[in-house]
Amino acid sequence: MKRILIAEDESRVAAFLDKGLQANGFMTEIATTGLDAITYALDGGFELIVLDLGLPGKDGLSVLEELRGQGCHIPIVILTARDGINDKLTGFELGADDYVTKPFRFEELLARIRARLRTAVTTANEQDWQLSHRNVVLNLRTRLVYAGEKVIELSAREFTLIETFMSHPGQVLSREQLLDRVWGYDYSPGSNVVDVYVGYLRKKLGSGLIETVRGMGYRMPF
Repeated sequence: MKRILIAEDESRVAAFLDKGLQANGFMTEIATTGLDAITYALDGGFELIVLDLGLPGKDGLSVLEELRGQGCHIPIVILTARDGINDKLTGFELGADDYVTKPFRFEELLARIRARLRTAVTTANEQDWQLSHRNVVLNLRTRLVYAGEKVIELSAREFTLIETFMSHPGQVLSREQLLDRVWGYDYSPGSNVVDVYVGYLRKKLGSGLIETVRGMGYRMPF
């Protein structure tokens, strides 16, 4: 039976989560302060943490940062009323695996917990989640893209396209290959959607990142 740590200081919310998770076959423990959350998590035995950001003593972001800094790599799902993009970005950058805002539906939270438990990996090396080329870094877990120190906003299709290029450095990829891998269905032979999206990436990430190989397709040079 999998154990989940609930780091939540609101007694009503903690009791609700405790009851719901136990009803779905999990063992639970509740920590009501940031320091308790750190202690319980580092003692081991948990497969996942549900972490509120507004904990007393140490807030949730500090707890998250300290746990990751001390080598705790179990999945952490943030559950908070803070819904600002900066809070979300900070949470993911510090190592959160998911971010759910209050008010929430328990069914959605449960589905996300189960998904994180299914995809949890044994390695603790953050590099396993990253692709990098020159000054561009893709974090495959958080779906964030960095050019130097700057976070670049990409659409889902743009992200998949740059991920495809970065997974095949130096390899020429034809338009047909890119259509199949990124769009997943056939366009008419005269479609220029690949060219359009390559243009988007060049504009956002730098013109020299993707080369045109005349008559063949595109390549990300070494």
